[in-house]
Amino acid sequence: MNTRRLAFAVLPVVGAASLGALGSRRAPSTYGRLDKPRWAPPAAAFGPVWGALYGTVAAVGWRIYASSSGARRLHLVQLTLNAAWPGDDPLAAALLTPYLGWCGFATALNAAVHAPTDGAP
Repeated sequence: MNTRRLAFAVLPVVGAASLGALGSRRAPSTYGRLDKPRWAPPAAAFGPVWGALYGTVAAVGWRIYASSSGARRLHLVQLTLNAAWPGDDPLAAALLTPYLGWCGFATALNAAVHAPTDGAP
């Protein structure tokens, strides 16, 4: 077992998850007060989903350990940014709404461009 590789895969994820958990301690009560759409998941769904997501991030860390140092750095930067977001104030989050909307639009556009066609040229 390569302990350095395991440490690279697991320790940053545990750190990011721990900081994120600290920053979102009041999330369940805040989420309960929101006017949510019918399709919104219950508050209890977020813990298991984030646990699974962090598990996949650890798997990514394991797989890219042998990659370039640039890839490893980007992986760690992504985890740092992910852990930092709960500290944003509401205005900062609101200011990022157009960016989020554009990313959603670009994702939908990419999906449409790469979707299988019905055989038409």
